[in-house]
Amino acid sequence: MLAAERQAKIVELTMRRGSVQVEELAQELKVSSMTIRRDLVKLEEENKLERCHGGAVAKQEELYADKQISHKKEKESLARRCLDYMKEGDTIFLDAGTTTYEIAKHMKGMKDLSVVTNDLEIAQLLKDSEVELFVCGGRVQKETGSMFERYATQMLEDFKFDVGFFGAACINNEFEVMTPTQTKMWLKRYTPVRCEKAYLVVDASKFGKQAMTRINHLGDFNGVITDKIFTAQEKERLNKLGAVIISE
Repeated sequence: MLAAERQAKIVELTMRRGSVQVEELAQELKVSSMTIRRDLVKLEEENKLERCHGGAVAKQEELYADKQISHKKEKESLARRCLDYMKEGDTIFLDAGTTTYEIAKHMKGMKDLSVVTNDLEIAQLLKDSEVELFVCGGRVQKETGSMFERYATQMLEDFKFDVGFFGAACINNEFEVMTPTQTKMWLKRYTPVRCEKAYLVVDASKFGKQAMTRINHLGDFNGVITDKIFTAQEKERLNKLGAVIISE
C-alpha cells in the first residue's frame, strides 16, 4: 500500500470511528507504529484530523455556514421547545453555535430580556432587537464566528444567569460532552455553573461521536433538550448519571 493510500485509509477510519489508536492502526494496516505516527503528524498538518495521546480523533470543527444547513429542521424544532424554559425578565447566556442561533431568533420579539453571548452571528441577529445585549470579548475563532479563551471566560466571572442554553460538537458513548479544540473547553465547562438553570440543546446527530477534549457530561445540566430516542439500556445509564432528558 502506498503512503497516500494508507493515509487516506487512516482518515476514513478516523471519521468512521471518531477516534483511532496508533497500535490498532499499525496492526490493521500492517506497518510499524513509527510509520503510523509519522502519518498522523502529516495528516494533522493537512488539517485532516487531530492527534491526541496514543492516536488521533476526527476533525469535527465545521464552518459556521456548513453547520447552519446541517440538520436545520431538527434545530428549529429544538429551539421552539426552549421557549418553555425562558421568560421575559430573564438574564440568559447563549452559547456559540447554530442551534443556539435558532433559539436567538425567538428572542427578537421578547421584551425585558438580557442576553450574553460569545457568538458574533447571534450578536448580529439581536443587535436591532428589544433585547439588552452583551458580547464576550477576546480572540475571534473565524471559522465559527465565536469567542473563547481567557478574556471571554474572565468576563463571565462577573455574571450570573437565570438560564443558559448550550450546544455541543459531539457526545460520546459515555455521554460525555466533547469538543474538538481545547480552546473551547474552559468556557463551555465553566459557564453552566454560572446559570441557575443550564440546558444542553442537541439533535440526535451529535451522539455517538468522539472528539479530543472532554467538557462535562449530560448529568451536569439541569436538562438535555434533544430529539434523540434512547434505548432502555441507555436510559438506565443516563439515570445513573443524573441526566434529565427532555424530549417530545
